[in-house]
Amino acid sequence: MGDPLTERPAALRIGLVGAGQISGAYLRTLPTLANLSVTAVADLDAARARAVAATVPGARATTVNELCAADDVDLVLNLTVPAAHAEVAHAAIAAGKHVYGEKPLAATTAEARSVLDAAEAAGVRVGCAPDTVLGAGVQTARAVLDGGELGTSVAATAFMTVPGPELWHPAPEFYYRPGGGPLFDMGPYYLTALVTLLGPVRKVVGMTSASRSERTVGHGPRAGTTFPVEVATHVTGVLEHASGALSTLVMSFDVWAAGLPHIEIYGTEGSLSVPDPNHFDGPVRLCRAGAETKDWEDVPVRGGYPGAERGYGIADLAAAHASDTPHRADGGLAYHVLEVMEALLVAAEAGQPVHITSTPVRPAAVPAQAGRAFAAHTGR
Repeated sequence: MGDPLTERPAALRIGLVGAGQISGAYLRTLPTLANLSVTAVADLDAARARAVAATVPGARATTVNELCAADDVDLVLNLTVPAAHAEVAHAAIAAGKHVYGEKPLAATTAEARSVLDAAEAAGVRVGCAPDTVLGAGVQTARAVLDGGELGTSVAATAFMTVPGPELWHPAPEFYYRPGGGPLFDMGPYYLTALVTLLGPVRKVVGMTSASRSERTVGHGPRAGTTFPVEVATHVTGVLEHASGALSTLVMSFDVWAAGLPHIEIYGTEGSLSVPDPNHFDGPVRLCRAGAETKDWEDVPVRGGYPGAERGYGIADLAAAHASDTPHRADGGLAYHVLEVMEALLVAAEAGQPVHITSTPVRPAAVPAQAGRAFAAHTGR
């Protein structure tokens, strides 16, 4: 498996499409990664593209078509809205570029499948966020599981419960339209972590609800503006993994306060607490079977890239491309997560289980030594 530190004959040149809010998180990281460089920025708002490009040494502002055709772009970083993910990905693939996109891979599994098929035919790679699972948090939890300390994994829980993004986002309407909601917004983080830890999902059941037909913008110049809710705002489901483990999932924009864990794994030899999968780091705690006081012990870092930030999945893809090995934040994994999310909504509507057809390979673990070497090299 490629290592972003040691396996880099030359930097992979990146053209960024979509210079909105999330681009800042990537651009804080990408210039610090030795096997990546940002050469071009495009956005529907040309002024915004120019402003963002001006913050990146050596980058220029351009159009999407020109960026995809450019000789100094090897990979298109697709940070557009979900409805445009497939369109931009196809344009990049048609130009012979690798693609790495924000989650979800596409608005639907049908669109996502067309992207993966086109990439396979063109001989280019597809990667997709989230890459938070490459951090020390989830990777340390995985090392515990892979080491057998939890015995056989029996079940897991995953909870994301908040009152809704309209309280802080100045333009939250897209969260409440098809392709949004708590499941499609935050589900990819939790589901990617569950698949990384427990393997692929083979069947789901689900139920959904929406507590209100309208929401009100609570922040910014449009505060007080109401808008319709078009999606489920509370989604609960049970996932049957191919391993036999059962995961209970709750994704909600309807909960004002809760004391629930982010992710816990329950095995025959103990229980494991996993940190927030929306972040790269965080405490991993283990409670071993037979402990009289049920004390939780902190687990030292055993894997992942410590101090990682958004963009490490692209560095991993670049290293894997250089060494001709699979990359971890893979399009096949992202497709599987998208299929699971769609299936949960279908199962809720139909009132019966839905079987998952995709069977991605569980991504390789990030060895602790690779993370330490990378941290030593960058000073992170």
